[in-house]
Amino acid sequence: MRALISLFFLLITTSSFAVTFEGKFIQGSFILGKTEPGSEVFIDKKKVKVTSDGYFAFGLSRDRKNDVVININEKKIIKKVFKRKYKIQRIDGLEEKKVTPPEEVYERIKRENKWIGEARAINSDLAFFKNNFINPLENAIVTGVYGTQRILNGKPKWPHYGIDFAADEGTEIKAMLDGVVTLAEPDLFYTGGTLIFDHGHGISTLYMHMKKLMVKKGQKVKQGDVIGTVGSTGRSTGAHLDVRLNWFQVRLDPATVLNIK
Repeated sequence: MRALISLFFLLITTSSFAVTFEGKFIQGSFILGKTEPGSEVFIDKKKVKVTSDGYFAFGLSRDRKNDVVININEKKIIKKVFKRKYKIQRIDGLEEKKVTPPEEVYERIKRENKWIGEARAINSDLAFFKNNFINPLENAIVTGVYGTQRILNGKPKWPHYGIDFAADEGTEIKAMLDGVVTLAEPDLFYTGGTLIFDHGHGISTLYMHMKKLMVKKGQKVKQGDVIGTVGSTGRSTGAHLDVRLNWFQVRLDPATVLNIK
């Protein structure tokens, strides 16, 4: 079973089914479920895939306010989602065009966001998501956390949806989990050198601001493989790695699957 820092384990049994959940029902959390193989599972009316051994996955958005309604073989489970408090982070010294892009790059940004959205929309039968994640860098310092409201050059912007790790430029980055590369772009406007990996059932990870990419789209990788190096590409003020975790388009907190101290 997955080893999580914040582990919430729930067992529900009835005369007809049993289900377990791993992960806290809080905003931003990744939830791993297990039920009887062959079960039909819906999360908020969305049908999700179930592996041959009964695993399924879903996530809770940063600002989710409603309870989660889970239906398994027509048996309803309602779980309350608890709110989190998020920090405010001020970042100055960015190029103004990276904070408020000029109109001439809008089409580029729109095109690149479409690529990212398409990679995150993949709903493959891979089942790597049920395994434990590892940290992508050794002995890295966390400098940015999920959910933080960011103020860039004095202007309020979108929240931060990942974890920032400070590291020297050129530091090797390792794959957090087995997966398949679904996007490999060396120079996106915001995220610079960017990789996205599919882990199955809509679960994906993204690595950004990389200096060098060492894998290609369509390539299968093993957990711990070196996939590239730390850089400061895209919208960045210094060498670091920003990693993201998604359930389709729902942005999750990578700390819910990583051993972050």
